[in-house]
Amino acid sequence: MKKYLKLLLGLATVLAIMIGFKQQAHAVTHYVQSSTPTIFVHGWGSSSHAEEKMANAARDAGVTKTIVRANVDKKGKDTFNRQIPANAVNPIVEVNLEDNKLSAYQDNYMKGYHRGGEYIKNVVLALEKQHHYKKINFVGHSMGNLEIINYINDNVNDKKLPQVAHLVAIAGHYDGLVGQSDTANITINPQTGEPSKMDSAYRELLGLRQDFPRNTAVLNIYGDIGDGSHSDEDVPVNSAKSLKYLVGNRAKSYKEVEIKGKNAQHSKLHNNAQVNRELIKFLWEK
Repeated sequence: MKKYLKLLLGLATVLAIMIGFKQQAHAVTHYVQSSTPTIFVHGWGSSSHAEEKMANAARDAGVTKTIVRANVDKKGKDTFNRQIPANAVNPIVEVNLEDNKLSAYQDNYMKGYHRGGEYIKNVVLALEKQHHYKKINFVGHSMGNLEIINYINDNVNDKKLPQVAHLVAIAGHYDGLVGQSDTANITINPQTGEPSKMDSAYRELLGLRQDFPRNTAVLNIYGDIGDGSHSDEDVPVNSAKSLKYLVGNRAKSYKEVEIKGKNAQHSKLHNNAQVNRELIKFLWEK
């Protein structure tokens, strides 16, 4: 009986090793093997927990084995839970912002988004101290997109910073939220993406039409829950699509993906299997 159990245990071990080799071989064959880190940035009132499903989906697919967390306090100081190993493949950084509501900027979100961009820059600089990365990727959800795009806009001429290779925007309210009177009922030019109305925060980004990095590929994901509001409950479809006017004429590539149905709701988009597939394919698939 003991010999039989030992045999079964041995076979199970061999099988586990074979499955591990198969998964590793699949990852090497299907995904880029790069040192470029991908930085996830959550939205308003949220935390790094909102990024975990997406990051774990990438890990489970075999994209990476390295997921670290960077906590940024309200003074902008960042602390990593651990360093990224020097030989890490496709490492992921989950950003956790303590100032997750930009509380000091409730009356002026334009300044708040710039402050958020400074938080993102501090994470990038901290990564540079660990390893000198030539490129980085970004994945943003909701307000995280405004912080990322302001980081890019405010630092576009700083050649010392790593290039942004890929930008994934999920539910980005570039030109206002549901219920904002100044951008209510905006329409979008289907060719250029130009919105019929522009709020003040959007106008501050218009310089990107001349300055957005030409080597950055962009994936813009947004939701429509299908209730007639043409929104994900918080972000109008056309507000999200207005990103095209800012970057589409300069980006290395620009692609839009609309998610439909109940799982296209704003807070469900960062826990959506279709979104996970789209960003894994865009960021890492060969």
